[in-house]
Amino acid sequence: MPQRLLEHTSFPVQVWAPAVEEQAERQLRNLARLPILFHHVAVMPDVHWGLGATVGSVLASAHAVIPAAVGVDIGCGMCAVRLPFTRSWLEEEGRLHRIREAIERTIPVGFEQYRPGQVSPEAEAWAREHVQPGRLRAALKAALLEKARLQLGTLGGGNHFIEVCHDETGRAWVLLHSGSRHIGKALADHHIRLARSLMQRKGELDALPDRELAYFLRSDPEFDDYLADLFWAQAYAQFNRDEMMRRILLEIAYYRFGDKDQRRLAALTTERVDCHHNYVARELHFGQRVYVTRKGAVSARKGEPGIIPGSMGARSYVVVGKGNPDSFHSCAHGAGRQMSRHEAKRRYSVQDLAVQTEGVDCRKDKGVLDEIPKAYKDIDEVMAAQADLVEVRHTLKQLLCVKG
Repeated sequence: MPQRLLEHTSFPVQVWAPAVEEQAERQLRNLARLPILFHHVAVMPDVHWGLGATVGSVLASAHAVIPAAVGVDIGCGMCAVRLPFTRSWLEEEGRLHRIREAIERTIPVGFEQYRPGQVSPEAEAWAREHVQPGRLRAALKAALLEKARLQLGTLGGGNHFIEVCHDETGRAWVLLHSGSRHIGKALADHHIRLARSLMQRKGELDALPDRELAYFLRSDPEFDDYLADLFWAQAYAQFNRDEMMRRILLEIAYYRFGDKDQRRLAALTTERVDCHHNYVARELHFGQRVYVTRKGAVSARKGEPGIIPGSMGARSYVVVGKGNPDSFHSCAHGAGRQMSRHEAKRRYSVQDLAVQTEGVDCRKDKGVLDEIPKAYKDIDEVMAAQADLVEVRHTLKQLLCVKG
């Protein structure tokens, strides 16, 4: 059950978080005033302030979508693969650090991307098969579409990461977190602006509690255009993670088998879990088919696997959903930030970062200081707050972490 309800809201706001920061609560109250909502708003235990709508919120509507409630990293999510060996093999003869170096050579991070000759045949094939443009993508500059092709299989920066972990049995895993890269942000920014412009033309923008909550109605032509671009970007994000995982496993195959034969990939994958956590899906809830927006939340239908990562120095969890209807069958997407990136850099030093990531083979410099573990909420408290939403299947602790 949710820990509490926000009082004096137009629509119920059910909160699983022990506490909600003032800015985030104000956003939730604004969201709950929108007439387009369905049933209630569900707030996950990792909730924090975001653009327009809080990160860690789940909302539904029968006839509308809010681009800013999805966010600018459309389709951002997780992928985890369980490997057929234990951490002891990784830690032999300095193998773990060499694998980290191989991943960093293979996967562009931050603002980097592949050069034209480096794009894999798999990525080229995906780009060809998914070239059918929506109205916006048809109008995008060729340079932006080319950038999207060159970024297929790249990590990005911020809280995106690649980790090699071990679970409660010592079995090794690869875990990664990334989204739709620059093309997803370009599409999101355009539709957020377009929604504001549309509501301005209708004379309805000033009536919104927050202009960032501008929305498209199903009767608007822009509604279908947005969904076309949204679903394309979600597919792009999924393939981006697929391509990274394929490349990472090939690097591991080299150290395990002495070659990078694609046929080795099946032997390296004993279990796999994939999930989005910034997206829209058409689902059935409380007897009605609705558009569900999860911004920083994971689908957790009964028996459905998911991934809830901690920070770069904390545990992550592979979970299975309990199908709680009050959460729209959802759960948290991670630990959730408890301070801004600026505040993390002001408060902590590189020495603090080294202490908080002790035992993890990772960058320990000012370039990733804003990702220091203490910038995030305690992942174990987040997990305890959603015991009625998910059951833990595996507990992962990182051995190495790659960030942009």
